[in-house]
Amino acid sequence: MLKEKLDNKIIAIPSERIVGRIFLIRGKKVMIDRDLAELYGVETKMLKRQVNRNIDRFPEDFMFEMSDAEFADWRCQFGTSNYSDKMGLRYMPYVFTEQGVAMLSSILRSPRAIQVNIQIIRAFTRLKELAANNKLIWEKIEAMEAKHDKDIREIFEVLRSLLIQEEKPKKEEIGFKL
Repeated sequence: MLKEKLDNKIIAIPSERIVGRIFLIRGKKVMIDRDLAELYGVETKMLKRQVNRNIDRFPEDFMFEMSDAEFADWRCQFGTSNYSDKMGLRYMPYVFTEQGVAMLSSILRSPRAIQVNIQIIRAFTRLKELAANNKLIWEKIEAMEAKHDKDIREIFEVLRSLLIQEEKPKKEEIGFKL
């Protein structure tokens, strides 16, 4: 858990809470405007207003608006039953890449926004490190597999299946526990 001291207040945002709000849209890791607004402690419309006032700071690779299809795919992740409802949204959400989140710190100047922004950038960095480490492990396994005989290949297949299972997020059990 990350903790930051700010005007005698401690902002504590678990890194899992931030990582859980990073989505893959258009092949990029992004965060949705309303999630960012909640973390920053501002209203979504205020965040969007500041972005629109400073739109030159947000090229397409920093921020973009979701398409209808992307919005529908994103909504499916939450299992929302009413597909005609736009979840109370009048406009499609803005999504921000890591660079866009960094740029937000230049337009949202509150002390809370700055501290939360640092935590978000650290979460993006952590995701990159995890992806790089996982890729390196796969490359080593494949190199070793190519060099060894059938029996060892079977061991590598078991290891591969374990790694794939490990990547899946563990679900918390729901219900009454004795």
